[in-house]
Amino acid sequence: MINKHQGSCLCGSVKYELLGDFQSFFLCHCTRCQKDTGSAHAANLFAKASTLTWLQGEYDVKTYQYPNSLHAKSFCQQCGSALPTIAESINSVVVPAGSLDSPVSIMPTAKIFAGSSASWSANLGDVPSYEKLPGQTKS
Repeated sequence: MINKHQGSCLCGSVKYELLGDFQSFFLCHCTRCQKDTGSAHAANLFAKASTLTWLQGEYDVKTYQYPNSLHAKSFCQQCGSALPTIAESINSVVVPAGSLDSPVSIMPTAKIFAGSSASWSANLGDVPSYEKLPGQTKS
């Protein structure tokens, strides 16, 4: 049985479905992923030989290919949310974990390019956690 995964962008103009299984889930700390996520790392799932179908908003999807590299990012032109990219060179669909509406079926496989990690991302286990924005009483 083939697994079915669904996802969308923040504004809801783009929706997609992926038929297939995730083989790996990488937290990439390279400087390119830091730049394109605005965070410490990208969280991408890799699905080999899978089928990506745009259910809605395909024309709102734009893909940026970093010159002379395998690094590419697809995103919604309306809200900027990261979306899946077909990586033909590795016969995979690369799915940003946060774009999924269905549960992520695997735990992260590895942190990659850890040598490029942002200095502020070390020891995050020591940072306090809150259910909401600190100091806010309303949701």
